[in-house]
Amino acid sequence: MTQEKMDRRVRRTKTLLLQGLIQLMEEKDIKDISVKELSDLADINRGTFYLHYSDVYDMLGKIEEELFREFNEILERDLAMDGTGPVISKPVLLDLFIFLDHNRALARVLIGPHGDMAFVNRLKDLVKEKLRLLMNNAERSVEHFEYFYSFMVSGCIGVIECWLNQQSPVSPEKIAGYCSAMLQGGLPAAVQ
Repeated sequence: MTQEKMDRRVRRTKTLLLQGLIQLMEEKDIKDISVKELSDLADINRGTFYLHYSDVYDMLGKIEEELFREFNEILERDLAMDGTGPVISKPVLLDLFIFLDHNRALARVLIGPHGDMAFVNRLKDLVKEKLRLLMNNAERSVEHFEYFYSFMVSGCIGVIECWLNQQSPVSPEKIAGYCSAMLQGGLPAAVQ
């Protein structure tokens, strides 16, 4: 069997498992999902599951690690490029919303009621670290950084959650524009 055909089969299996995991996480916590239940839903053999993952926690961990890596790459690329401008500009937000849109179903369950708050907190900590570093490099000091950061990130998480749950969401470009306007000028700037 050629390597390409094997790679295609592995990708297909992992895609089916991911779709099944997302479907199950819409209804229940990860601790309540069994390998058998997931394998049956994905219509694959449990042995095939174990070729790739040791259990559902391992699967979720690997998926989250890949998302975290991509998220970090976006921040590294965009925040470094944007170091002289506003702390969080529209191009940074646009890339993040395009990333979220591409991973919409997974992102929705991860921040949803059955999601993994430890993962969400890990993303928040990464953003906090990058913002603090960016502000230090730009020789900006924000008195009471914790308040500034908490307000900014909590607001963005709320917008993200609302946007991900919309039946007909606005485009990543529009939602990035709304967030950018709110971060730069408050709500009146966003609704003009």
